[in-house]
Amino acid sequence: MVQQNYNGVTPMDTFFPPQETFVRQPLNYHLYSAPIPSERGRKFFISDKIREELTKRSEVSHTAPMPGQMLPEELQGYHSLVPMDSVGIHKFSTWNTMLYRATKAADGVQYCLRRIENFRLASEAGFSPVEQWSRIRHPAIIYVREAFTTRAFGDNSLVVVHDYYPDAQSLTDLYLKPKAQYNGSRLTHSHERVQEATLWSFIFQLASAIKLVHEAGMALRMMDPSRILVTWMTFEQAFLNLCNRVRISSCGVADILTWEARPDLAYMQQEDIILFAKLVMSLATNNPSAVNYVHKSMDIVGRHYSNDVVQVFHTLMKPVTPTMTIQSLFETFGNKLVLEMDASLSAIDKLEGDLQSELENGRLVRLLCKFGFINERPEFDRDPRWSETGDRYIIKLFRDYVFHSVDESGNPVVNLSHVLTNLNKLDAGTDERIMLVSRDEQSCLVVSYREIKVCIESAFA
Repeated sequence: MVQQNYNGVTPMDTFFPPQETFVRQPLNYHLYSAPIPSERGRKFFISDKIREELTKRSEVSHTAPMPGQMLPEELQGYHSLVPMDSVGIHKFSTWNTMLYRATKAADGVQYCLRRIENFRLASEAGFSPVEQWSRIRHPAIIYVREAFTTRAFGDNSLVVVHDYYPDAQSLTDLYLKPKAQYNGSRLTHSHERVQEATLWSFIFQLASAIKLVHEAGMALRMMDPSRILVTWMTFEQAFLNLCNRVRISSCGVADILTWEARPDLAYMQQEDIILFAKLVMSLATNNPSAVNYVHKSMDIVGRHYSNDVVQVFHTLMKPVTPTMTIQSLFETFGNKLVLEMDASLSAIDKLEGDLQSELENGRLVRLLCKFGFINERPEFDRDPRWSETGDRYIIKLFRDYVFHSVDESGNPVVNLSHVLTNLNKLDAGTDERIMLVSRDEQSCLVVSYREIKVCIESAFA
């Protein structure tokens, strides 16, 4: 195995032999997706795409930090800190910031900790915006938990705690950074253009968040594409645009950093609308500096999107007035909002259907646990009355019938449909009868699933 440094570069020093290092391999997600057991569709399992997405999230949330990070073991009740930014330090206005994933000891839940380096809070009153933000609940805003200062990193740091969404990607990473791809033998870079339906979904989700915050007498001050996360991407082509969930992160941080300055609220709310217009234009043109070339950018938008999208910019980029609000966007494009609501309802139906497909799995797991408790207990290994007579004997034969069947050639029968069908019939206690044969094939029993269920409950009791 080749040694690599933290940047993924192989050292070329020939005077030292390479050392063995552990390289984490990605999970084979397709191995975790069980096949469909029958022609009736996904009766027992959720869709493979959703299973893969959830497995990725689980993997990301359990990654360990690289060695040599010198992170504090405990931080105001949080432990197991793991840096989340692959590129390290980010800029938040003029401040250096870093993101960490950490587990809270009080509830065992993982949270996102944003640390602002070398920040000294002049007064405890500077934390008052956190209390205001903790009362804001919106699907497009990542919830603000708490904030505190610490010297655990060797300096005066401000830490703001938000909810954690594993495997989330920013709008910058998805749409504003060029992606490398090979075109024959040439390496080219291109952007992924936002589908118009997806763009409308982003517009209404973010506009709804702005509307709620402004009505609460606050300002977002956070419309940077690098701070807006896509926490759930479209999982099937047939359901395009149904699950592109965006959430605004880092809310409340700017309020704490500028607490002493206390800028005018009306000005900040107007700035939210301007920043929102810049964000939408950047997404529509795949160019973070598109607002610097308004006429050219509008021409690009007009070529790739409908006239309604062009009208969005005319609505948002009107001369700023004290009476200008985000409500005008909803009033002008109410018909598009209805389509967004329809898409959301369709997404709920889709996810509900996949959830229903997993409904019976919990019962089957409990049934298998009872089998594990009953069959071949070591303390009764020398007691033939436990597993070779009575109820336990019938359970043992049924276990062999379900899991240890062989075909005409003596090869094991690995048929998931056979297992699930029999376990469901057993759990329901049907009157259907099956023939159980002993391992030496010298005796057989004809019993019903109802009788086997009674035997299991009796032995388990």
